Amino acid sequence: MMEPEKLAENVELNVSDIQTDTLQTPLTKEGIIAELEAILEMPVNETKERVASLKAAFYSIRKQETEAEFAAFLEKGNEESAFAAKEDAFELRLKEILTIIKDKKAEYQTQLENTRRENLEKKEAILTALSEIADDTDNINKLYSRFQQLQQEFKAIGEVAPEHVTPLWKKYQTATEHFYDQLKINKDLRDYDFKKNLEAKELLVKQAEALDAESDVVSAFKKLQSLHDQWREIGPVAPEIREDIWTRFKAASVTINKKHQAFFEAIKAKEQENEKAKTEICSRIEEIDTATLLTANAWEKATESIKGMQEEWKKLGFASKKVNNELFARFRHSCDDFFAKKAEFYKTLKEEASENLKKKEALCEKAEAMKDSKDWKKTTNDFIALQKEWKSIGPTAHRYTEALWKRFITACDAFFEEKEKVLGAQIKTEKENLAVKKSIIATLKEMIENDVEDAAAQVKELVNNWRETGHVPYKDKDKIQAHFNDALKQVNDKYDLKETRARLRNFKEDVEKMSDASKLSRERDRLIYKYDQKINDLRTYETNMNFFKAQSKNGNSLLRDMERKIQLIRDDIAELEQKIRLIEEKL
Repeated sequence: MMEPEKLAENVELNVSDIQTDTLQTPLTKEGIIAELEAILEMPVNETKERVASLKAAFYSIRKQETEAEFAAFLEKGNEESAFAAKEDAFELRLKEILTIIKDKKAEYQTQLENTRRENLEKKEAILTALSEIADDTDNINKLYSRFQQLQQEFKAIGEVAPEHVTPLWKKYQTATEHFYDQLKINKDLRDYDFKKNLEAKELLVKQAEALDAESDVVSAFKKLQSLHDQWREIGPVAPEIREDIWTRFKAASVTINKKHQAFFEAIKAKEQENEKAKTEICSRIEEIDTATLLTANAWEKATESIKGMQEEWKKLGFASKKVNNELFARFRHSCDDFFAKKAEFYKTLKEEASENLKKKEALCEKAEAMKDSKDWKKTTNDFIALQKEWKSIGPTAHRYTEALWKRFITACDAFFEEKEKVLGAQIKTEKENLAVKKSIIATLKEMIENDVEDAAAQVKELVNNWRETGHVPYKDKDKIQAHFNDALKQVNDKYDLKETRARLRNFKEDVEKMSDASKLSRERDRLIYKYDQKINDLRTYETNMNFFKAQSKNGNSLLRDMERKIQLIRDDIAELEQKIRLIEEKL
């Protein structure tokens, strides 16, 4: 037994009607059985389509129950081969009802066939009698009334099998026309009949020609069939105009028949178009790789895409009858599967946020316990470690974020403000160091404005001087470092000194030496994987930026540190993009 696919409740798409593919209140098994019970009392020839619809709906529900039962069976640790669905009382009653309906249909069909066979025998007997009268030229005048009586009897007999309708009508027309051709009655009576028949047929011709103006093609076609039935019941016209009147009627009929055929060909084409569109929607949903949706934003973006495709689906009409229900079941399952996985993701995210809350509360308690310490060096390092740990912890529920951050940064500020008051003696030295670093930045800016020789050596010496220079005031540390990094980057760009360029040159040389396409592809895949990781890191840092915008000078230092890291990640992303592009050009 094949393992059924796991069905998940789709909280975004409330669709369940199997037959009509529209949003309706779902049928229940009890409701289906009740309606079938009522159908048993109805004529069997009027219930075929509804019975098929109810049967399909019942087995759709039964399939979902069996798949859920199978999934529960496996979750208990049972072997797949040992599974057997539980007997369903409603299904047993359904089969009983379907058997009764089948027997009634067979009985009805037998009765219909017997009636049609009897009607055929009666009509053929009358046709034989009509032919005999037409051939009896000696008594044809005397038999005129009998001939008309037989015509009425022929028309009064009920339907025969469709394949016999046209042959019988042709025999009837032949016998009738032969009779009137042979009839040696009063010319006025014969001409009167011909005139009356001509008037009736001309009226039918006008009615048939008028059908071309009807907008409802199906209705026009049905009316044409009725006109043909009336035509067959009308007697002959004068021999010299029989062909002309029939040609006009036939031409009008051909016009309506062509429009009827074109109408259903257009419906078929539209169904094929809808089938293609629905198949494409199913494929697009199935191609969504939920394993790559690692953030709430990613899930919500994918959800909007799913909702858009659901709206597209609602606007489409039916596909062909043989695939419409199949496509809808596929569409429903793919949506259910997506939303089940989304629910699982948010469940996990909530659990992680709860754990992060506990971790950050613990850090707040540590910071508050340390804020009154006078061991400046050790406690400073401890606070820096706490701040790094804080940044490494993921987000918490939004309602806790701001209060937690204020609590944490307040403890940090309390320590560093007290430290600055007590260690004021070193401020002078830090300011002197600040002046030295500003001088180094000024030298770098001169190198940007003016060309110098041996730039690499000068830059190396300036970088060493920077590193050897002691601490600057804490409030200036991040700002002066950012200015230095910016000036150094511009110098590196101008004199082509940046290590990134060197790495890219070396990488390009390595790529040029590689001739194995499979190795190049693997290297590209490795870089793409690393690129995706960097993109995720960048999104995480950018999201967390909102958590570090508290109005505090020491909090601002954390914010600036995060901005530097974001810039480094962006630089890495740019370098990876260039490497990937080099490999793709080589491929």
